[in-house]
Amino acid sequence: MLDQATILDGGKAVALTFAGGEQQRFHAIWLRDNAWDETTRAPGNGQRLITLGDIAPQTHVSAVSVEGGRLQVTFQPEGRTISYDARWLAENGYDRDHAHAPGWTAPEIETWDASLGDRIPLADFKAVQQSRDELARWLHGVRRYGFGKLVGGPTESASLLKVADLFGYVRETNYGKYFEVRTEVNPTNLAYTGLGLQAHTDNPYRDPVPTLQILYCLENSAEGGENMVVDGFRAAERLREENPRGFDLLTRHCARFEYAGSAGVRLRSRRPMIELAPDGELIGVRFNNRSAAAITDVPYEDMADYYAAYRRLGEIIDDTAMEVTFKLAPGESFIVDNTRVLHARKGYSGAGSRWLQGCYADKDGLLSTLAAIEMQPREAAE
Repeated sequence: MLDQATILDGGKAVALTFAGGEQQRFHAIWLRDNAWDETTRAPGNGQRLITLGDIAPQTHVSAVSVEGGRLQVTFQPEGRTISYDARWLAENGYDRDHAHAPGWTAPEIETWDASLGDRIPLADFKAVQQSRDELARWLHGVRRYGFGKLVGGPTESASLLKVADLFGYVRETNYGKYFEVRTEVNPTNLAYTGLGLQAHTDNPYRDPVPTLQILYCLENSAEGGENMVVDGFRAAERLREENPRGFDLLTRHCARFEYAGSAGVRLRSRRPMIELAPDGELIGVRFNNRSAAAITDVPYEDMADYYAAYRRLGEIIDDTAMEVTFKLAPGESFIVDNTRVLHARKGYSGAGSRWLQGCYADKDGLLSTLAAIEMQPREAAE
């Protein structure tokens, strides 16, 4: 896999040529910091045993060689030779064009609209409980599309906690470990009425926002009440294509969100409606008309255009060509990436019953579980 290694710039870097002719350059300080020898990393968990301050600022490479497909690097002034796995270096190379247009998405993400059709990530509850392969297949779909559905689950109260147990832990909030979604008298939240709800992300007034939401159906004989999901990333892409300046305004300026519906609770946050990482990666959408507070962080000169972009984003989200709709039966549930996918509900009548339960969890647990399953074949091969 690794054919050749050459010292560059008096030892400040090395150039590697991999099988097939691909070349990558690595700085000496980067290589030393990312060594996996027993004095740099703990064998059991891979955590670093040293700080950057323990590595000499004048660290450089005095010799390199390729032996048995591994890279051997001798560092000075330590006078130590450290071995590197060629595949790891190839996977973690950074010598590439890092330029991206603002709003780019990671390779493992696929944006979608109503044309997603029957490609909804769908799995049987018992199957994902019993099979790591089935669980991985479903979690892979959730990572790719930002939501997924489970069928064939139990219909006892609190069954949704078993969904969270598949990959992580429940994130408890002021609503408790889980909350009831059914009509209430004098509700503390409009979700507890029969009203239709615009597509939204949940709890935008929290910092950090819950990154996953699970909704689980226990009863559903009422007329209406269908669930809808909308890909906020695709909505942001559409806005960027139509109105680059409006997209820029919604990413550069913070909106404000607030919730004070329960005694002793007053939650506030200040975040952009469309959030980008420093390198322009699209990493989050916060959109919730019910919880929007006064926007005060946009300059006067930009406010009219900001509101025009805000309005257009809402119109895109409301476009039926963006939505995937389904009705949950008892024992069915769905999960959404609350940093990306907006969910909604059509209004329903007082006849019959509609009882869902909801809870929050964290995406890092889901991604960790998926990554651990995906790494098992490689670890077994090694």
